[in-house]
Amino acid sequence: MMSKVISIHEYILKPDASERQFVKAILNAKERGLLRLPGLVDYYLVKGIRGFRHGLYAAVWVYESKEAWESLWGPKDKPINKTDYPENWKIWENEVLFPFLDQDPDKIKFTSYQEF
Repeated sequence: MMSKVISIHEYILKPDASERQFVKAILNAKERGLLRLPGLVDYYLVKGIRGFRHGLYAAVWVYESKEAWESLWGPKDKPINKTDYPENWKIWENEVLFPFLDQDPDKIKFTSYQEF
């Protein structure tokens, strides 16, 4: 059995960003297929309902294995350059996330976990 990799990306919107427009942009990106990546078996785009990140957004990305995750993003000690990201991911970051987030999408807080 291969262990999955789960990566949680924390999104913080700009103070003047419209949450309604942000959600609309995400749903549109899903329809456009921007979130289809090799080895990505599932994902969840979520909003906190309780706890420290109440009211804040996140994405949970589930990859079939560490090998699949590393083939997309590089090994943890040598991540690939942003210019080498899959084309649809560049669109996701530049056109969907960038207008709404309080920082460059490539600089957000995230944690990747490996299933055991």
